[in-house]
Parts: sequence; C-alpha cells; structure tokens
Amino acid sequence: MLTVQEVEAGYAGSRVLTHVSLELEEGELVCLLGANGAGKSTLLKVITGLHRPTGGRVRFMGTDITYIAAHRIATIGIIMIPEGRRLFPFCTVLENLELGGYSRGMSQELLERVFGMFPRLEERKKQLASTLSGGEQQMLTFGRAMMAKPEVLLLDEPSLGLAPLLVKEIFSAIEKIHKSGVPVLLVEQNAARSLAISDRGYIMETGRIVLEETSVNLRNNALVLKAYLGGEV
Repeated sequence: MLTVQEVEAGYAGSRVLTHVSLELEEGELVCLLGANGAGKSTLLKVITGLHRPTGGRVRFMGTDITYIAAHRIATIGIIMIPEGRRLFPFCTVLENLELGGYSRGMSQELLERVFGMFPRLEERKKQLASTLSGGEQQMLTFGRAMMAKPEVLLLDEPSLGLAPLLVKEIFSAIEKIHKSGVPVLLVEQNAARSLAISDRGYIMETGRIVLEETSVNLRNNALVLKAYLGGEV
C-alpha cells in the first residue's frame, strides 16, 4: 500500500535521511525503531507531505505522492497522529472528533464506531479536551484519526510521557485499530511492546535503515536485544 523508495531529506543543508526505503502492506502493523535523532519523525513528515524530500519517491497504492500537498495526502487516507497529541484543548471531545471527520465526511455511523472502540470518549464527549487525563487525550487523538477514515495510520511516539499503566492501554488501543482493518506504521521507542504487537520491524540509525526483519526475529536478534530491549526479550 505504502512504499518509500530511496528517500533523502534534511534541514538547512544538513542531511537527516539517507536512501531510506520501507514498505507497508495491506493489513500489516509495522514498527520503526531507533534512537532519538535517528530520523524517524522526519520520515513520517516526508510521507505525509509536511516536509519535502531532496531525493527518492513515496508511493501510495501505486500513485506517486512525493510532492502532493499535505492536506491532499490526508484526504486520500494517509493519516498521522503526531507526537504530542495536538488536540484542540478548548473544544469538547465530541468537537475534536467532528473536526477529525471534516475532510473525509462526517457520519453518525462512524462516530458510533469510534465510541464503540473507545467507550471512555463517549462518557466524556461533552468535556473539554484539556480536562482529560494524558491517556484519555491520547485515546482522543486515536479517535479523531479514525474519524478521518484512514487507509493507513502513522503513529509518532504514541506512548511518550505516559505512565506504564497508560502505556498498556495505548498499545491495546493500537491493536484495536489494527484489528479493525487499518494498516499501521508505528514509530515508537518502546521496542518491546512495539515488537510484541507488530508483524515486521525496521531499525533506523543516523538516518538509514540498517535492519529489516519479522518482529519475532528482531526480538531474538542479539544486537537488537542489547540496543533496544535491555538484553531481554
């Protein structure tokens, strides 16, 4: 569904991505692991049109989308949940969800589906987003993304800054979304949980993909164990 081919990108003359290639097939949950500064978020911005590459191509369902505007990429179904949630804090839960469905067509049926997936959002639909807990706010970002009818969902560090109990809830929510039929590309520093729920994984170091394998094999790779899993599976 989504193909990144030999992408290069940077900022102010400094290269961040070097010949990066990856694929996300229909029905897959793929994780992208790497240290801070490896280039993971920049890659997501390139895919979604928020940052222009200096080389390479991005294709979605066979169509070249490399230089399509970000708002048009969203309307064809490539939806990203950015790091930091980016909610509308002084709008209610319901209003945030309605805004999520604006570009792709709002429907009551879709809203009920989101409430079915995240019952807590329905319980708090009249609350301001700013009054929710951190975990609830992250669930709202997931719900808002689902209102946009994603063909592909990109997640940028969804568990960042959350307590361990909430991290468990967030990964459960990611599994729910994936099982609903949405392919997911997950950028995350929690390698153990990411590999536990994903089909395949890529390892990125200093702007390059250095390893691609099934998640099972990555969990048993000695180098991955040492660098990302603290020596334990």
